[in-house]
Amino acid sequence: MAPPTDPVRAALDRAAAGGRLEDADALLLLERAPLVPLGRAARAVSRRLHPEGFRTYVVDRNINYSNVCDSYCKFCGFYRVKGEAEAYVLSKEEIRAKVGELKALGGTQVLLQGGTHPDLPMEWYEDLVRFFKSLDIHLHGFSPPEIQKMAEVTGLPVRTVIRRLRDAGLDSIPGGGAEILVDRVREIVSPHKIRTEPWLEVMREAHGLGLKTSATMMFGHRETLADRVEHLRRLRDLQDGTGGFTAFIPWAFQPTHAMARMEAAGAHDYLRTLAVSRLYLQNVPNIQSSWVTMGPKVGQLALHFGANDMGSLMLEENVVSTAGVRFRMGVAELRRVIEDAGYRPAQRDFFYRPLEAQPAPGAEAAVGAGA
Repeated sequence: MAPPTDPVRAALDRAAAGGRLEDADALLLLERAPLVPLGRAARAVSRRLHPEGFRTYVVDRNINYSNVCDSYCKFCGFYRVKGEAEAYVLSKEEIRAKVGELKALGGTQVLLQGGTHPDLPMEWYEDLVRFFKSLDIHLHGFSPPEIQKMAEVTGLPVRTVIRRLRDAGLDSIPGGGAEILVDRVREIVSPHKIRTEPWLEVMREAHGLGLKTSATMMFGHRETLADRVEHLRRLRDLQDGTGGFTAFIPWAFQPTHAMARMEAAGAHDYLRTLAVSRLYLQNVPNIQSSWVTMGPKVGQLALHFGANDMGSLMLEENVVSTAGVRFRMGVAELRRVIEDAGYRPAQRDFFYRPLEAQPAPGAEAAVGAGA
C-alpha cells in the first residue's frame, strides 16, 4: 500500500501545477506550510503566468484630493473631520502642479483617492475627473467606499455613479478600503465604513461597465487566518464571474492610533500570505509586492514568493506614511532591486504592458532561472 500523501505537499504540488486550491487547503498552507517550499510553489505559478524574463513597476503618484472623511477608521491617521484646521480639498492649481511633476519624471498614472466626504456633489467629482483627463494621464481613482459614499450623498444607484465617472473619463478603479472582506472584522476596525457586499458591488458593477480594477487586502490586525482565506475566496468568486481584476495587492497592517499597541505583521507572515494568495488567486493575473509597507529588501523577496510586479515608485504617499512607514526608492534603486532578484526591470502601464522594448519571448530564457 502506498504511504499516505502529506496534505501540505499535496496542496503545494497541485497549486504549482495549476490546480485550484480549496479553502481548507489555503488555510492549511497558511498554518503549516514551510516557508521555502511555499515560496517555491508560488514562484512556479508566477513564472507559469509570467514566463517573461522581466518584472514590472509603475511610475505614478498618489494624489489625495481631500482628507475629509466620515469613516473614522481606527487604524487611520490621515483623515480629518470636515471643518478641522487641517482638513483640505485640493485646488485645480495644486493638482496641475502635482501631475506636472509626475509627468516630468516619466509618470503615466495617477492613483486618486480621498476620504468618504460627507457632502461633495456628483458634479464636483465629474468635473474633477474631466480636469485630470485634460492633463493627459491615466486616472486610477475612487475606492469602493468613496463610490458608495457618492451614491449615498447623491441618492443615485452605484451603477449610475460609476457610469457617470466612466463617462467623464475615469480609466480604472483601485481596490482600496477592502481591509478584510469579512463583516465581523470590519465592524471592529472600521465600523463606519461599508461592509463586504457593498465593496464587492462596486467592483461587480465596474467590471460590468467595462472598467478594470485592482483588489487589496490589509491583514495582520483583528482577523484570523480563516478570515484571510474568506477574503481571498470572495475575490476569486467575483473574478470567476467578471474577470475584471487586473491585480491583487496584499499588505500588512501598520499599527497606529487606536490600534497602536498591536504588533505589526513581520516579513515571515507577509511572505507566507503573499505566497498563498498567488497559489489561491490563479485567476487574477498579477500580484504586487508591497515594498512601501515592508521595505525594499522584503519587497524584493516578494518576487521569489509569487509577486511579478514591484508596484509603484510612489512619488507621493500620504496615508501609509501617517503610520510612520516611510520607505522610499527612486527609479534607479527600484530597477536595481529587480535586477538583483534576477529579472529585467520594465516600467509598465496600468494594464501591465511594458512601456519599453523587451526581447522576444525565449530570447533570454535563462534570466531569473536561478532566482
